[in-house]
Amino acid sequence: MATVTLERVTVPLRSFELEVSLAVGGTVALVGPSGAGKSTVLNAIAGLVRPRGGSIRCGEETWFADGVFVPPERRSVGLVFQDYALFPHLTVRANVEYARRHGADEYLDRFGIRHLADARPTTLSGGERQRVALARALARDPAILLLDEPLAALDAHTRVEVRTELQQLLAGLEIPTLLVTHDFEDAAALATEIGVIVDGRLRQTGTAADLVARPADPFVASFTGANLLPARLDDGTVIKSADGGEATTLAVYPWDITVSTHPPDDSALNVVVGTITAITELGNRARVTIGPVSAEITGESLRRLGLEIGGRAYATFKATGTRVVA
Repeated sequence: MATVTLERVTVPLRSFELEVSLAVGGTVALVGPSGAGKSTVLNAIAGLVRPRGGSIRCGEETWFADGVFVPPERRSVGLVFQDYALFPHLTVRANVEYARRHGADEYLDRFGIRHLADARPTTLSGGERQRVALARALARDPAILLLDEPLAALDAHTRVEVRTELQQLLAGLEIPTLLVTHDFEDAAALATEIGVIVDGRLRQTGTAADLVARPADPFVASFTGANLLPARLDDGTVIKSADGGEATTLAVYPWDITVSTHPPDDSALNVVVGTITAITELGNRARVTIGPVSAEITGESLRRLGLEIGGRAYATFKATGTRVVA
């Protein structure tokens, strides 16, 4: 399996310059806000954008460097666009066979869409369109698979279902895959390595667990789901609520926060007291927003405590459950 390597690839954008170095060997996700440059990285690899500098190599083959630019049609790339870009006038079978590398049957079976072979894309659901787009991309025998916001076009119910299918598919592929998304949860489920990109620069790369355990800065911490709280440290370890000490920012993840309706007895805990402004239930879990923080508790705890929007509650956490990020 060839590794696709980007070395100091630079592309001028409207308000900043993208500059990225990245190696894609397994399944890698680029996450970040809209306009951060994620899709531009995909387009540079695919040859749809010509960088101003740097190099792009697939194994021993150079796709871009000083004086070298391999056109898109000569690059071994499978690209799945956010809107899937299927040909509406062609059947599912004809879409998959468009690359003229293989017959469609293997891929129709692999993606469970043989029964849709004669259907037109406009009659398919979002999940079905994605399967067709993936089948078409892989039928080209690409050296790298590029996925641009692969789940963004799906409704919430279909998104969870298709994410599970896509996770299983990617785990079985033997080619490098680069996907971009603005959703950290999708990236954590689909990729073995994640890069956080902001304003054209990679802030941090690592596994999902690495980014949560050791976020490089407040943006990474917030993007991975942490609450950010201003604080002061005494001797670099003890959180102080009084004036004095070193000003810093703490990251506290929702699952490290305990919720109660009475003040805690343990003086070692840090306490945020406030009004409940939001409650979101997902399955057997609930996300409760208390003042400036969100906590994640079980649905059973939500009902046992009788928590309601507008009520008063206490969010507590230990110093050992925090990360200093600035």
